[in-house]
Amino acid sequence: MKTNTSTFKLKVVNFCKDHGWRLTKEAFNVPRSTIFKWKKDLEKGHGCIESLNNKSTKPKRCRQSNVDERIIEFVKNQRYLHKRIGKGKLKPLIDDYCLVINIKSISEPAVGRIIRYLKDKHQLIGESNVKVTLMGKTGKLIIRRPKRTKPKLRIKDFKPIYAGDLVQVDSIVKYIQNIKRYVITAVDVKTKTTFAYGYTNLSSLSAKDFLDKLIQAFPFDIRRIQTDNGHEFLKYFELELKNRKIIHFFNYPRCPKMNCFVERFNRTLQDEYLNDNIYLLTDNIETFNARLMDYLYWYNTTRPHFSLKQIPPLKYLINSEYSVQSNMLWSHTSTCFFPFFIICYCYKNIFYIYEIS
Repeated sequence: MKTNTSTFKLKVVNFCKDHGWRLTKEAFNVPRSTIFKWKKDLEKGHGCIESLNNKSTKPKRCRQSNVDERIIEFVKNQRYLHKRIGKGKLKPLIDDYCLVINIKSISEPAVGRIIRYLKDKHQLIGESNVKVTLMGKTGKLIIRRPKRTKPKLRIKDFKPIYAGDLVQVDSIVKYIQNIKRYVITAVDVKTKTTFAYGYTNLSSLSAKDFLDKLIQAFPFDIRRIQTDNGHEFLKYFELELKNRKIIHFFNYPRCPKMNCFVERFNRTLQDEYLNDNIYLLTDNIETFNARLMDYLYWYNTTRPHFSLKQIPPLKYLINSEYSVQSNMLWSHTSTCFFPFFIICYCYKNIFYIYEIS
């Protein structure tokens, strides 16, 4: 099949025939040996462009397992008799078995590789990594194989230096007369600038919508976001982060202290606003969000913070960045968002804020 790679190689070879290898090397930055190798491949393929396609890089002699077949059979039998027994407990049993039949034993990681190999080949009797679901409406059987998920990126020792380096995002779940309502919250670790919004359902689409509002609301670019392992922070939310080239950090399982800044804001939000307006969360969520925007405006521009030496987040941001002009998307209406501009600056230690509709 003709590909872009083979087309480029053919172009280089034809250019070399007309102008020589020196000009070809300068024009395409391809070594002389590579050019003549492509010419040789084209001659072997009788001038067919498909002969210039990239060949398989698989080695001619692959590594072969030297584990005795009797050990593999022993692992299969033990897993059949004792389901879910791990490599750590199988290792002593294999040592005793190898001592009896007088063969060399294997290491614990090798036992784990044998179990993984047998699972992939579906050779473990009575075990299967296939899930079968019966559809109630159609009566069809649906076979699903679990996908191997990619490892999640952890924050480890990263420490934010500037505003937007790390934003922690979390969700609050409230039960009100057997009705569930949700508030997604965010806080910038460096400046303590916050944002929140209420939703009737907690899905990745809701989290994506929150991310769009968050990016418009914060007066700086967001470079990294940290969340827990909730389902709402996957799929569409993660896809939107990828499109916006924002790094996504995950907490370790059952470790909420890694999200300590947003967890503390959740407590403050519930004490100062959510508990007093809980009825609006079920009866009129538009009014709830409109009043929430007023509270967040006061929280970010007026309310003192102990962690910022008793100054509000926006003033702290101005003091560290000298002058900021931002598009803060916080609404005063109950139906939708309308942007307004806030121009802030410091002059002789006096903090000025101007709101322009």
